[in-house]
Amino acid sequence: MTAVLLAISQKDLTNSLVQGMVQGEQQWLISTVAAFMPALWTLSLMLHIARPYMVRMVRNLTLRFAADVWWLSFVLVRDAVMIITFALSFVFFLPGFARNIALPLTGPVAGVFLFWALLVKLTGDADDNPRHYRLATYFMVAGALLWLVPQVLAIETTSQPFFAPVASALTSTSHPDLATWILAGSVVLVALTGAYIFNFVIGDAMRPAPHPAPQPSKPSPAEAAPLPVEADPA
Repeated sequence: MTAVLLAISQKDLTNSLVQGMVQGEQQWLISTVAAFMPALWTLSLMLHIARPYMVRMVRNLTLRFAADVWWLSFVLVRDAVMIITFALSFVFFLPGFARNIALPLTGPVAGVFLFWALLVKLTGDADDNPRHYRLATYFMVAGALLWLVPQVLAIETTSQPFFAPVASALTSTSHPDLATWILAGSVVLVALTGAYIFNFVIGDAMRPAPHPAPQPSKPSPAEAAPLPVEADPA
């Protein structure tokens, strides 16, 4: 009997240790990603706002190939950073993390604004249309503020008594119910936006390609040659 109880206690102890290690590693990983998100948000915003500078640089290049490589490299890095930032933000849409790990309270809303900026780039022309560029910029700035302000002033200042009220107001663990409602609303907005993107892509793929306008046929060399002028018999 003692051996059985000892075996059970050892099994329970092992399960508890494994579960504690898994939860600790999970919390450490999510906290590390959250601490790295300000760098990604700042880089995304800087690359987006740097477009006028890049356009001036491209116009100053005299070699067309160099201008194309410079512009395509910039667009690739800029959009890739935005997509990576949104992909990592999607982790914070999980409700268990918002209630158990100290995260920015408005972090999910920041992810929604970033998704809307990507939506403008996908469905519009943010590089050539000034209206679309300004709209994407507004979404990027709003999302960056909604993530950076609580992350810097609340999550990273928990050891400072002066910022204690701010930390209590903008941390998800301080308001778990509010954080859950914000997260649920953000998930709904992301789902609706994703459905709109899916409908836009499928509709664009199903739309028949426009037929080119008929071009006037060029006359053959024989038809284009002038007719010989017959001599008037005397």
